[in-house]
Amino acid sequence: MTSEDQINATIQTYFDCMYESSADKTRAAFHPDAKITGYMGGSLQQMPVEEFAEFVAKQQPSAQSQGLPARLDVLSIEIAGDTALARVRDDYLGITFLDTLSLIQADGQWLIYNKLFHVEGKAD
Repeated sequence: MTSEDQINATIQTYFDCMYESSADKTRAAFHPDAKITGYMGGSLQQMPVEEFAEFVAKQQPSAQSQGLPARLDVLSIEIAGDTALARVRDDYLGITFLDTLSLIQADGQWLIYNKLFHVEGKAD
């Protein structure tokens, strides 16, 4: 499996964690020291990955169990050695996000190290 394939698999796990409201998949996609940062409602939101995992798990019922459509568009992936940058657009909690994900390869596995999110508006 190529690095790009592995990165795409990590991105899919990231999306699945939110779609399924899975804390375990959140922890699988993110490095333990990762940060999630962006503006929501005009204020800066910052949280460590464990706090994000708990937030994701509390979104019940999950989008998947509600039968909501899944939207994940991988817009770009750039790889530089053991680091990578991915831009993705996804719908979560009725909102369309444009996420910038920085990834690192740690112990042979690609993990999200930082997530910067931008709210584009209400999901279609």
